[in-house]
Amino acid sequence: MTDVPTTDEDLLLALLNTTPVIDGTPRDELSGPEWLAAHGGPDTVAEWQALRDVRPVLQDLVRGKGDMAALGRFLEGLRRRPVLGADGLDWVLDLPADRSAAARAVLAWDALRVTAPGRLRPCANTECRLFLVDRSKSNSARWCSMAICGNRMKARRHYERSRPAARG
Repeated sequence: MTDVPTTDEDLLLALLNTTPVIDGTPRDELSGPEWLAAHGGPDTVAEWQALRDVRPVLQDLVRGKGDMAALGRFLEGLRRRPVLGADGLDWVLDLPADRSAAARAVLAWDALRVTAPGRLRPCANTECRLFLVDRSKSNSARWCSMAICGNRMKARRHYERSRPAARG
C-alpha cells in the first residue's frame, strides 16, 4: 500500500523529529497526548504511548538499524476494505484502536521506503538527531535545515581548511 496521504508523511517526519539536540542536550518533544492533537490525531494516552513506542523503532529503521518485524504490533488489526461508491470502488483504511497514529506513521514510512527509496534519511550533521525527506530532483539534500545544520557544517569545514595547522 503506497497511497498514503501527505498529512501522514508530515506526521511521520514530525514524530521522527521529536528528539532534537538543543544546545548539546537531547530533548523529548513528544510531550503528551496534546502533541498528537496538534498533529491531527486522537489525543488519548494510549495513542500517545503507541507513538512513544513506535518512534525509536522508526528512527532506527531510517538510520539503517533495527528490525522491521518490530513494527508488526503497531499494524495488528489494520485492514483495507473496499466500499462501493458512485464512481466505483474506494478503499477505506480501518485503523487499530489506540494505535491509529502509530499505524499511520508506519504506513507513511513504508510508502516512502517503497516510492522514494533513500529520500527519508537522517540529517548529515552527526551532532543533529533530526530527519528530512529529500524532495529535491537531484536527491542531494543533506541537512534537516540549510539555515542551521547546513550552515554549521559548511562553517566547520571552512574553519578546518583555513586553520594554520591544517596547512602544514
